[in-house]
Amino acid sequence: MPGAMEVLTGFVTAAGAVFTGVTMAVGNSLTVRNARLDSKVWLLQAWADHQAAGMLQIRSPKLHDNVRGIRLNNAAGEPGPLLPYKFRQNLVPQDVLIVEMTGSAVAGDIETMSLLLYYEDLPGADARVIDAGTLMDRMVNVVTVSQTIATGVAGGYSGEEAINAESDLLKANTDYALLGLTTDTDICTLRIRGVDSANLGIGVPGWETNPAVTGSWFLDLAIAYNMPLIPVFNAANKGGILIDGAQNELGLDPVTSWIFAELSPGALPVPRRA
Repeated sequence: MPGAMEVLTGFVTAAGAVFTGVTMAVGNSLTVRNARLDSKVWLLQAWADHQAAGMLQIRSPKLHDNVRGIRLNNAAGEPGPLLPYKFRQNLVPQDVLIVEMTGSAVAGDIETMSLLLYYEDLPGADARVIDAGTLMDRMVNVVTVSQTIATGVAGGYSGEEAINAESDLLKANTDYALLGLTTDTDICTLRIRGVDSANLGIGVPGWETNPAVTGSWFLDLAIAYNMPLIPVFNAANKGGILIDGAQNELGLDPVTSWIFAELSPGALPVPRRA
């Protein structure tokens, strides 16, 4: 069964106290992908980067209610996970989510949010993922890849570059498991994608002050859900492994360290689905 994760990102400008529908980043949509109707689709996590204290609201007639649904308060400058770990909100294929934000009323201020979705069986997508046990059995070395993401000021994703653009040290034809990252600058979301992720973007909150959360992001998700949620990338594809970020109008350029575990040779196990 081909499964995958995907991060969805949207933003609003100077929403103030009024719940305002997000504008989705290019390439992202709030329409849940057309997975098999009897397969599991979950909202695993949500986070937001507010410039003033505000709220993130996710609703749909398919969720608990279409009035408030999931409403989450957030402090300014704290792009960390807002949902409890092991939380799995069921989603319905082809449902259109409604996502709204409040926050700063200052002209030009951009508030950004991201949702991380999991598809148990998504036709045409077969991402390479492992669970925590496989990581522990196969891990050889930890290696970090440094990237400076030159973000724009218009919201959405920007600053795209290949993972080998600044440091080309990964071993040829070697599998690497992505554990998480650290950043020196707050940014809502840092995204990575390539053929190994079924060409879907997967994201990590850019929470500058909490590397304990972001540095082991995918490992912690895999442990919390007891599922294969740790992405694996092969260095043979490094020219097509792309990294970018979703920053606000300040356009600050985060210096990031992507934390990988080199894996011993061998075929990856067939993922155990939820």
